[in-house]
Amino acid sequence: MPHEFIVRHTGKLMRPHSLTSRGRPRIVKPIVALTVASVLMVPVFFHVAQSVANDQPSLAKGQSGSEKSTSKAVAQRTARSAAEAHCAAVKASVQDAGFTDSVSVTCQDGKALITSDTYPDHEMMTGIVGTNEQVPVPASHYTSPVMLEPTLGDTPQTRDAALGVAVNGVPIYDYTGGGEMSPGDLSVYQASNDTLATQQLDACGGHAGRGDDYHYHVKPVCMMDKMKNAGDNPIIGWAFDGYPIYGDDNPDGSHIAMDVLDVCNGQPDDTFGYRYHTSEQAPYIIQCLMGEVPEAKDLPRVPPLKAASGDTQADSRGRPAGTPPQGGVEDLVFTQQADGSRSMDYTYHGEAYYIRYTPTDTPNCYDFETRTVTDGGDVKTGEYCR
Repeated sequence: MPHEFIVRHTGKLMRPHSLTSRGRPRIVKPIVALTVASVLMVPVFFHVAQSVANDQPSLAKGQSGSEKSTSKAVAQRTARSAAEAHCAAVKASVQDAGFTDSVSVTCQDGKALITSDTYPDHEMMTGIVGTNEQVPVPASHYTSPVMLEPTLGDTPQTRDAALGVAVNGVPIYDYTGGGEMSPGDLSVYQASNDTLATQQLDACGGHAGRGDDYHYHVKPVCMMDKMKNAGDNPIIGWAFDGYPIYGDDNPDGSHIAMDVLDVCNGQPDDTFGYRYHTSEQAPYIIQCLMGEVPEAKDLPRVPPLKAASGDTQADSRGRPAGTPPQGGVEDLVFTQQADGSRSMDYTYHGEAYYIRYTPTDTPNCYDFETRTVTDGGDVKTGEYCR
């Protein structure tokens, strides 16, 4: 019987006991201040900005034209200050984690733009059983937009692509691998599409998707181990709606009580208004967006690799999508060399298969040689590019 989510008297969609976050006992530690000083003003700016905005109709009554203009100017300045503080918080989360060498953050047009090549500095792919015969290829200048003035919405938003980004620049998806979930799906455990339970993920919580792009579907444990501030219950990522993502515990180190997290795996936050969490049980990580994203249809996704211009051996439609071998593969190992060459090797029914690719002289292009189950064991070659 599928695990169902239930509605408490608060009116929030909540998870049953079997799906709650259960952290391991450990000593509660004090919150460590972020390195960017302006971040300390985030709560003040957020709450003041919201109060001013909410009070505009009442303030306008009985005011003269000049008083109304002054009130509007104050509200605009306060909103600007809140956005600047939020930008500083996003930058600090990347800096404090130690990923500024591979991740950049710029703020403009109401968004923090987190740019990376989506390729993490930790082990990948090894140990996957339910492979889709796709491999991780860097996606240069991939940009994740994070709202700087987050606002909670009325309806959770889902998408069959990233919902946010980790502080190391790797996209974060929901826990499923069966296409976009409907609002009704959010409240029911998707056992057959659980990427963790069906062994589609590596030991670090990620895999390569249809675009030959690496991304996380559950808690990014290997990334978290590499974070310089790993012991401080830090922000580990940001959702596109502007709210932060934390690990299994609260920011102060305390454990999250049963049935506190909502259907998107989040809860209210005194600093940012709302926050998401990872959890030991499904949905493991953010599975929908509680905040408003005005241009949700335009959020980024990594497209499949394209055939290099003039390469007659490559598939003109781009690198073909793999089909998961029935029953899974064995002994999958992913290796990479200093020259950028990479190889994913595995066996299926006693036969050896592989996907090998090496950078060419053309930026963001790779020479592929593959022998896959999807292709019936035929060896294929071609140059494909981002």
